[in-house]
Amino acid sequence: MNATPAAALDEVSRSHETALVDHWLQTFEAALGRGDSKALAALFAPDSHWRDLVAFTWSLTPHRGAEPIAAALVQTQVATQARAFARPERRAPPRRVRRLGLDVIEAIFEFETGVGRASGVVRLLAEQPTQAWVLLTSLEELNGFEEKVDARRPTGSAYSRNFGGDNWLDQRKKRQAYADRDPVVLVIGAGQAGLGIAARLGQMDVDTLVIEKHERIGDNWRKRYHSLALHNQIQANHLPYLPFPPTWPKYLPKDMLATWFEAYAEMMEINVWTATEFVRGSYDAAKRCWTVLVRRADGTERSLHPHHVIFANGVSGLPRMPKLPGLDAFKGDVMHSHSFTTGARWRGKRALVLGTGNSGHDVAQDLHSHGVETTIIQRGSTTVVSVDPSAKLNYALYDEGLSLEDTDLIASSGTYPLLVRGYQLAVERMVELDKDLIAGLKARGFRYDLGDDNTGHQMKYRRRGGGYYLDVGCSKLIIDGEVGLLQFDRIERFVPEGALLKDGTLLPADLIVLATGYHTQQTLVRHVLGDEIAQRVGEIWGIGDDGEVANMWKRTAQPGLWFMAGSLAQCRIYSKHLALQIRAIESGLIA
Repeated sequence: MNATPAAALDEVSRSHETALVDHWLQTFEAALGRGDSKALAALFAPDSHWRDLVAFTWSLTPHRGAEPIAAALVQTQVATQARAFARPERRAPPRRVRRLGLDVIEAIFEFETGVGRASGVVRLLAEQPTQAWVLLTSLEELNGFEEKVDARRPTGSAYSRNFGGDNWLDQRKKRQAYADRDPVVLVIGAGQAGLGIAARLGQMDVDTLVIEKHERIGDNWRKRYHSLALHNQIQANHLPYLPFPPTWPKYLPKDMLATWFEAYAEMMEINVWTATEFVRGSYDAAKRCWTVLVRRADGTERSLHPHHVIFANGVSGLPRMPKLPGLDAFKGDVMHSHSFTTGARWRGKRALVLGTGNSGHDVAQDLHSHGVETTIIQRGSTTVVSVDPSAKLNYALYDEGLSLEDTDLIASSGTYPLLVRGYQLAVERMVELDKDLIAGLKARGFRYDLGDDNTGHQMKYRRRGGGYYLDVGCSKLIIDGEVGLLQFDRIERFVPEGALLKDGTLLPADLIVLATGYHTQQTLVRHVLGDEIAQRVGEIWGIGDDGEVANMWKRTAQPGLWFMAGSLAQCRIYSKHLALQIRAIESGLIA
């Protein structure tokens, strides 16, 4: 059948875009091979961005500007020996798209380095297609340690039909016991971060043990409040290697996710010790290993000597319990939102919830649903975004019809300035979509903001891990007056019966829930590893001096100490890069 005129025009356009990308890649490789910084700079727009994920720099490294990018490429190419840049047929073809208000030709490419295989994304300016606006380079695998997937999957000969010897289960139990060896890597926490990095390391033949303080894998979700569900849709939330079933709901409830985590650990053959607590650790620089004490639920202790310790227990550390005037005198129940499960036991009573982030709103809504007279207390302004339609805007890339592998690569290409601009554009649309919601909250006296630079909730998450609410219904309860709203600065102090306001009014309560967030991970590190290491590492999470997330997914100032946290998407993407760095260290490729 002959192509229609429109289809034929599209085919010509795609062919032209492909030719432009091929020409740029060929010219780029030639200039890189010559170490010609002037020629390289000419291939980038003046305000261009290059983000490297381990391929050239063995870290997560952003660059900005044509000349700085060219200089960094020439400098790192000496060791990287990048070559064979080409478009892979199996990946999405080049396409013309609009990103952050600019028309670009976006293409995925692959290349080789001296140690492995890498991939990347380039965005050429549509009006100046000889210049790149955005470049991403990402190491995918190391030679000799390729992930054992598809055609490279193991044969199973080590345990198949092993008559008279250990079968798979026997070997699995022995591997998990660690009776005759220490793990190379010890991971603290069996949530999405810990399981994701352990799965990646296992595929690269790095012996890894995960410890989890709860009794079961998934309890970090299972034991949280009864109504909890994910606030973003499933297409962005898969773990490495095993996507969620296509029959599962768009927004996963906590218990469904918890059960999946438990099954995932078994299916990926991850070694996990549950009901095990990390007590303390110290590092021997001469031996380049840790001495770590862990304690099991039965009181037994074990000393381990891993080369690497990965904290994978979340963005934040210990629950923050603020000292509030008079709270010690309150006669009712006081708890942190971390310990809240359900409001059923307070039916017919009165509750105050301090905090207007996600947890505060969800706890207030849960209490209200159980017939508890509930008031939420606001201490500072909060960003509020509807889950549908506004919050979905930040994951629109995952609805463009590309494979998860391609989408993850494209999603990783943004440097900090690009992320800021992208979030600002999204917030402009969110404000329009949520105008009635925002107006209703403000009319009730709710203090609302869009972030320091109008970047909304996503940048608040990156910068501070909180300060926002993704609305799943509590905002309407506040607007309608079904959940009370009180500004914290109206409170004089807490008294045995509740909260005494500055105007003399008593607000009675039987329960106070402190949805007051968490201390930083640095506080937890100080608690278990000591002041010296905590000070050496510095702040964890937030935005570092280079615009990357501080001390996350990459080497820190403390050798052998790593941090893995974030959303399911972030854990899926960056677990590969963290695992590659550890594999490279263990193989002697980097110090």
